[in-house]
Formats: sequence, C-alpha cells, structure tokens
Amino acid sequence: MSEQNNQLPEIQKHLVLNAPIQKVWDAVATSEGIAEWFMPNNFEPKEGHEFYLESPFGQSPCKVTEIDEPNKLSFTWDRSGWFVTFELTEVDGKTEFTLTHGGWGNAEDVITGTGEKQGTVHDRMNNGWESIVYDALKKAVEG
Repeated sequence: MSEQNNQLPEIQKHLVLNAPIQKVWDAVATSEGIAEWFMPNNFEPKEGHEFYLESPFGQSPCKVTEIDEPNKLSFTWDRSGWFVTFELTEVDGKTEFTLTHGGWGNAEDVITGTGEKQGTVHDRMNNGWESIVYDALKKAVEG
C-alpha cells in the first residue's frame, strides 16, 4: 500500500493578466476560448456538462463541477481523479488568474490505462502548464 506522505502536491500557476475579467472569463470558460490556448474541446459552461478535451493522446473525458461566472470554473479531468480549477479576480482593470490542477495520487502509483507513474505525469503536467498558462493564455487574452 502507498504511503500517505508520498502524496503529490497540487500544481498551481498564478499570473496577473492585463485584460478585464470578462475577456479572461471568455477565454477560459467557452469552448472557442479554451481551444485557442489549451485544447480542442466540446465544453459548455453548465454544471454537470460532460465534455472532452482533445489531448495529444486522444479524447480525455471531463465534467464541469462548478461555475461561478466570472470568477471560478472547476472540472474533473480524465478518469484519474484529477480536477482543474480556474479562479479569476478583477483588480484595477486587470485579472488575477490562478490555475489549480489537483487530485494527484502518490508519486509511485500507476495511472490506470497509461502504465505511467503519477510522479512522472505530475512533472510533465507541471512543465506543460508553465507554457500553457504563461505563454498561450497570456497571448490569447493580451494579444
């Protein structure tokens, strides 16, 4: 059995975008917006909506778990127990954006259907979110 102290931490990315909150919300909470900076999808901003992200490895099933326009969107991602949350706060005409990718298991646990350890995928995702948030999202909302 895995040890609890091997639990991987949540991945968090935070930045201030030079754009009003509604523009950032439209980028992170619409199918077209998400496709521009993240992945093709069939997202709809409705709690309970099941959708997919078209990842490089095929369709990843997701489900919207919380919508609080224009401040928060949460969804489950894949069958691995992951969740992703986008939190937005307007500050002086700019938008503070925080991404949280949680639901990680223990580093040595193998993710069902992949043969890969949680720790390996966690590191890859942490690095991936760096460029996705700090480059692609920033470009999508700031131009």
